[in-house]
Amino acid sequence: MDQPRRNILTHSALLATGAVAGCALPAGASKTAPTPFDLPQTTIPIVGSDQVFPVRRVYCIGRNYAAHAREMGSDPTREPPFFFQKPADAIQFVKPGVVADHAYPTLTKNYHYEVELVVALAKGGRDIPVESALDHVFGYSLGLDMTRRDLQREMGDQKKPWEIGKAFDQSAPVGPLYPVSQVGHIKDGDIWLKVNGTVKQSATLQHMIWSVAEQISRLSRAFELRPGDIIYSGTPENVGPVVRGDEIEIHIDRFPNLKLRIV
Repeated sequence: MDQPRRNILTHSALLATGAVAGCALPAGASKTAPTPFDLPQTTIPIVGSDQVFPVRRVYCIGRNYAAHAREMGSDPTREPPFFFQKPADAIQFVKPGVVADHAYPTLTKNYHYEVELVVALAKGGRDIPVESALDHVFGYSLGLDMTRRDLQREMGDQKKPWEIGKAFDQSAPVGPLYPVSQVGHIKDGDIWLKVNGTVKQSATLQHMIWSVAEQISRLSRAFELRPGDIIYSGTPENVGPVVRGDEIEIHIDRFPNLKLRIV
C-alpha cells in the first residue's frame, strides 16, 4: 500500500475512534446535539426570584421517624432508614394559597398521604462528611410522598421492587423552594397534615431519626449527588388513606400551608 493511501486510512480510523468516544460521553454531556423531540425540564419555583430550580433526581428516605417505622412493621432500633427514588417528573408543584387538584391514581384502592420536609441541593459530591453536608443545601420546602399503599405492600410481600407503589405520576407534590439565605437551615419546627380539617399526622422535625445532614452524608455514599437533587426526608406516624373529594392540608413551620383536593 502506498504511503498517501495509508495516511488517509489512518486519519479515517482516528476520526472514527473519536466519533465513538464522543458517543460514549456521559448522558447530558452534549448540549448541541439535536434530539428527535423536546423533553420538558421539571422545575420548582424559587421564592423571591424569577428563577426556577431544575430537578435532577428525587430521593426519598423511608422510616425516618421512629413511630412511623413501628407502624410500618419495623424496629427503628435495629433497622435504619433506607432510600428509594421517584422520577423527576413525579413532581407536582402546588402553589400556596390555592387548593390544587390532585388526581387519584389508577390501579389502587388504598391511596396514602405522607407529609415531609423537602431538601434541595445546589452542590453535589461523594462521601460528603456530616459536618459539611448542609453546605450543599440550596433550600427547603414541604411536600407529600403519595403512595399506592396496596401496590407497595403487594410487591413487598412478593419480594419484588415496589416502585409501582411510589414512583408514579404526580406522586411528589411540593411547594415553592425557600433558599437557605431566606429561611436558614430547617432543623426543628412542627410538621402536620390534616384531611378535611382533621389532624392526621403531627410531630416535630426533631423527631427525625436521621437529620438532614446525616441523610445527605449517607446518600452520598451510595450515589454521587449533584446539583438539582431533591430529598424527601421522611414522614411522621399515622399515614392513612384518602379518597376522591378529600382535601389535604400540610404544614411545616416557616412555610405557608399547602392544600390539595383529591379528584
